[in-house]
Amino acid sequence: MKALILKKHTCIEEHSLELLDIPKPVAGAGELLVRVKVCGVCRTDLHLVEGDLAKSPLPIVPGHQIVGVVESLGPGCQIFKPGDRVGVAWLRYTCGACAFCLSGRENLCNQSRYTGYHENGGYAEYVKVLEAFAYPLPDGLSDEDAAPLLCAGIIGYRALKRCHLPEKGRLGIFGFGSSAHIVIQIALHRQCEVFVATRAVEHQELARKMGATWAGSAENPLPVEVDSAIIFAPAGQLVPIALQSVVKGGTVVSADISMSPIPQMDYVTCVFHEKVLSSVEANTREDGRELLALAVAIPIKPHVHLFKLEEANRVLEKIKNHGISGSSVLVI
Repeated sequence: MKALILKKHTCIEEHSLELLDIPKPVAGAGELLVRVKVCGVCRTDLHLVEGDLAKSPLPIVPGHQIVGVVESLGPGCQIFKPGDRVGVAWLRYTCGACAFCLSGRENLCNQSRYTGYHENGGYAEYVKVLEAFAYPLPDGLSDEDAAPLLCAGIIGYRALKRCHLPEKGRLGIFGFGSSAHIVIQIALHRQCEVFVATRAVEHQELARKMGATWAGSAENPLPVEVDSAIIFAPAGQLVPIALQSVVKGGTVVSADISMSPIPQMDYVTCVFHEKVLSSVEANTREDGRELLALAVAIPIKPHVHLFKLEEANRVLEKIKNHGISGSSVLVI
């Protein structure tokens, strides 16, 4: 099968991913073999390629926002059947027995494994996944619209839950990429005001078009105090700015898997008054199920740009340079 392989962690400008023919995977016990139709391109893939994360086993096939069709079942599968449309996301395995798993926090499992990081992902014609970690996809979502929801959407949704945004409250968003442009749709559906701080002018324009009350530069605090804020950009210098922008008792959530160093902060303006700084680590499967149901109910409509599999290096380079508004999806 065709697949894009990462053999060495390098800058994406070096076109790190190589298109090769590799053996088609075989579904093992409890696994599905999925023929990939589309795969979303995520900033996490860029972090993986450039070595910003703890080093993954190499070579590896990236990609973890996968929509495809079940081609075959491994021994013991009982939930899906061949021909079913499924989604494959970042979270690939948890132990199911530790204190985190047993308390509804499987995203913190010390034995967790991830698609396109520990095992081959969706920048390929086929992928295998544990049946218990595959998502049935609602009929109301096209393949292209479903793909960004499987990481950008789920992570954004979990961040929104963790920021404790009150009903009809004010939300600040720092960075306006794939996750943020999904979150704004949920927040507006809940009759909240949204204020977007982002560097790229085209991202500011998209935020306004999608209903943001204000969109502007991320260099200074927002024009009004907000109840909650989410940082989607991997820029540590935004942490004190976001904390200065929330009301007393407000919460700031960092939703990125990697971030540059956080600078020294002033205690009174950033931390005092019971302000809360939190983070998001991966997601639970329940987050994914909730988000997919919500996506149909609202409905959520991602702004999707389609590319060929062979264009993945160029797409990741554009994401690095803030050159894509909305979400990018590879058509396999």
